[in-house]
Amino acid sequence: MAILKIARMGHPVLRRPAVPVEEPIPAVVRQLAQDMIETMVDSSGVGLAAPQVHVGWRVIVFRVPAERAGGETVDVQVLVNPVVEPLSEEMQFGWEGCLSIPGLRGAVPRYNHIRYRGLALDGSVVEREARGFHARVVQHECDHLDGVLYLDRMNDLRFLSFTEEMKYFGTESVPKLPG
Repeated sequence: MAILKIARMGHPVLRRPAVPVEEPIPAVVRQLAQDMIETMVDSSGVGLAAPQVHVGWRVIVFRVPAERAGGETVDVQVLVNPVVEPLSEEMQFGWEGCLSIPGLRGAVPRYNHIRYRGLALDGSVVEREARGFHARVVQHECDHLDGVLYLDRMNDLRFLSFTEEMKYFGTESVPKLPG
């Protein structure tokens, strides 16, 4: 296994749509996923998409640790060719960071309840519903597969901050959605 170099905002790989992985899933993709997991854990991240490590394939890894779960922890997951479907129109703002945009956090609106589908590394179909932080992480990582960064989703840049300055926002200082 290996720690991979993470692409930072400005690198063109982060703005290109990723290509689907062919089935059956090749060994090189399985190795990439293991390296991505090691890189995510080493970087203290909760998710990582293949374009973030300079690979243009539709592969994500993520986890939902207990301290962020709000009741639902998710061990490390790998999804190949994931698809996200909102299950309600309800959206919620939440603070997000990104390993490709180090040192910044922003309040991003995301669907609060989704279904996602994809393939596990063994080729089996994974389908699951997610809410809250779990849903946010999956949407964030899938955005990377389409060349979208969380900054593109922000509608109020007053809620973009350096991580060290987050103390000035307090715990409940994210914008409210209309309605």
